[in-house]
Amino acid sequence: MEKFTLERSDALLLVIDIQERLVAAMKYGDQMIENTKVLVEVAKVMDFPTVVTEQYPKGIGPTVPELASLLDKNMFFEKVTFTGCTEDVVAAIKKLGRKKVIITGTETHVCVLQTTRDLLKLGYEVFIVRDAVCSRSKTNYKAGLELLANMGAVITTTEVVVFDLLKQSATPEFKQISKLIK
Repeated sequence: MEKFTLERSDALLLVIDIQERLVAAMKYGDQMIENTKVLVEVAKVMDFPTVVTEQYPKGIGPTVPELASLLDKNMFFEKVTFTGCTEDVVAAIKKLGRKKVIITGTETHVCVLQTTRDLLKLGYEVFIVRDAVCSRSKTNYKAGLELLANMGAVITTTEVVVFDLLKQSATPEFKQISKLIK
C-alpha cells in the first residue's frame, strides 16, 4: 500500500506545460488550471517543492499568468522534447531528494505520458491528478490515463492528493487548505 500513500516529506509537484497557447486548445483547461492552483498552494503550505516545465515557450507562450505568479521562477525549465525528463529537470528532481512525483499539466497523452514513463523508468512513483491534466480531445485524454495506469502510475484527483497529504483535520494547515477546496 506504500505505493498509494503520499507523504509531504517525499512529495514533489511537477507542473507540465500549462502554457497560454496550449491551454487555449484544451478541453477542461480552466479546471486543470484551478486544480493545479490548489495543488501549488498546498505545496507551499505543506512545504514541498514544485518544478515547472515549459514546452518551447517562444512559440507556445509562457506558463499561464495565474499559475506563474504563484511559482518560483528558479524552478522553471524550458524544453523542446515531449518528455519533461530533460537533463536539467532530472537533475533538479534528484537534488530535491523526493521519490513521489505528483503531476499536473498538458497533454495527458503526450508530455504527461512521456514524462511519467521516464520517471517510472528512473524509479520514481508517479501520481497523475486526473482533474488537473487534460488533452485536446476526450478520446486522447482517456487513452492517456489508461496507458498511464497500465504503466504503473497512480491515477488520482486533486482532493485525494490534498487529504492524503493532510492526514488529519486538527492542524493549522488544514484550516488554510480547506479554504482552497470548497
